[in-house]
Amino acid sequence: MNAQRKGARGFTLVELVMAIAVGLVLLAAVMTAVWSGQRSSVGIERKVSANQDARAALEIMATEIRMASFNPLATVNLWRVPADCSISGNQNRKGIQEATATAITVEMDLEPDGNCGNLVGEIIRYEYDAANLRLNREAITCAAGVRSPLAPISFLGPVSGHPEVRSVEVTNGALPVFRYYDGTGAPIDYANLPNDIPRIRRIEISLLVSSADVDPNTGQKAQMAYSTSVVPRNHGIQF
Repeated sequence: MNAQRKGARGFTLVELVMAIAVGLVLLAAVMTAVWSGQRSSVGIERKVSANQDARAALEIMATEIRMASFNPLATVNLWRVPADCSISGNQNRKGIQEATATAITVEMDLEPDGNCGNLVGEIIRYEYDAANLRLNREAITCAAGVRSPLAPISFLGPVSGHPEVRSVEVTNGALPVFRYYDGTGAPIDYANLPNDIPRIRRIEISLLVSSADVDPNTGQKAQMAYSTSVVPRNHGIQF
């Protein structure tokens, strides 16, 4: 018994300290890997969320703008002035009564009933709000020739008065949101608008967006660019 006790040997203090140190290093490595994975996951999630918002908005815009000038009954004097719902004196502009680099108003007779604006969705206006980094959408209705008093709402970007709603930011800056092309594919000079609205045959929509929150991996907001081309086929039809 005494011989066995004399031969038994435990860990020395140095060995214990080294074992603890190695364990701490391994634990730190594991924690770093887990933290890095979490940060990467958050960054990817924010990019995916921004991508989904921007693509959905672009698809809705393209769908509505594509219907511009839809007039299945070939109604005369169908188109209205978006500002006050009066009959437009520029009927040759048809369902594109406004076209600039940052805004567009499209009109259509969806029911159809030979009346434009009596149904929600028949007059739609989009405008880039650079000051608030968002794209606004307004659904204009005309009841008995009177314009609806509704204000534009944030369609893509921050919502006024609701900072808790985390959305993307539209950062086009000087980049035009809307570009216009004629039947030959040549770009239409903004200086010639709105007179050249009847020549529009294709509209290109471009959006630069950034995530509402910074990417934890880079410390910067993720930035993405999206674009699509829309052919408003009804706009080129001659009655």
